[in-house]
Amino acid sequence: MRIFVAGATGAIGRRLVPRLVGRGHSVVGLTRTPAKTGFLRELGAEPVVADALDETAISAAISAARPDVIVHQLTDLKGASDLRKFDRVFASSNRLRTTGTDHLLAAARDCGVKRMVAQSFCGWPYARVGGYVKSEDDPLDQDPPPEFRQTLDAIRYLERATTTTPGIAGVALRYGGFYGPDTGVFDRSVIEQIRKRRMPVIGGGTAWWSFLHVDDAAEATALAVEQGCGIYNIVDDDPAPVHDWLNEIAVMLGAKPPFHVPAWLGRLVAGRHIVVMMTQSRAGSNAKAKRELGWSPRYRSWRQGFAVIIQNEARLAT
Repeated sequence: MRIFVAGATGAIGRRLVPRLVGRGHSVVGLTRTPAKTGFLRELGAEPVVADALDETAISAAISAARPDVIVHQLTDLKGASDLRKFDRVFASSNRLRTTGTDHLLAAARDCGVKRMVAQSFCGWPYARVGGYVKSEDDPLDQDPPPEFRQTLDAIRYLERATTTTPGIAGVALRYGGFYGPDTGVFDRSVIEQIRKRRMPVIGGGTAWWSFLHVDDAAEATALAVEQGCGIYNIVDDDPAPVHDWLNEIAVMLGAKPPFHVPAWLGRLVAGRHIVVMMTQSRAGSNAKAKRELGWSPRYRSWRQGFAVIIQNEARLAT
């Protein structure tokens, strides 16, 4: 098949493109940065330069590519390590989740594309009631903290538009919290905060999180290009409470344990939404993805994946 990957040079895209090529697909990779076209060619993709928020440019790019499938991996995560102004940090990504999604779907309809796979998120969007590990059938939060509302609205919009557009088999992949070298939890700024004990356990650290290595995210996405329909949690097998994984990563880094601060102080310093992420958020089950996509994470637990990254970085430093 011919696959159009929007966001082909991002954390997932750069790992997805070689997988798709290796599975025998022809790949067109979208970037808005001309300097990245050479990198896309090295990955095996045919590069195209366009701004995803420019409807005319996206329509022309997809019309020229004539893909069978569109993969929507568009994000803009600059400064995403400081989550105190959550919706402000994700404002650009939210435009890509709404306007960008509309442009891709409109072009898909015009060009007869029958399938689209889009990036969503598993974790804090789930309703903070009931069990701590949620399936795709469980509801999303109906009353999120104000700082989450625009981002949650954008996630709902992307999922609904992708999976309900007539004539298009849509898949929304709710990825867990990303990690990989210099990515997500292992972004250098985050690691520095943990080393210097600037990321405390708030309240009891009783929120549950799901994690996902970026290579496992790319593998699941490659499978979803060929099969499945609807919404899938793409997470590892080991959902864990904050107090568990945050203490564990400090031990792995050889750092002192994180400080503990009461929830009331966390609300004053960081905001109610951060307290929610640390004390009430839910994780996800990957049972549906395993059953319907035939996917299973290589890094079954964040404990294994975190340790591998830390060990590799220690070897490189010596």
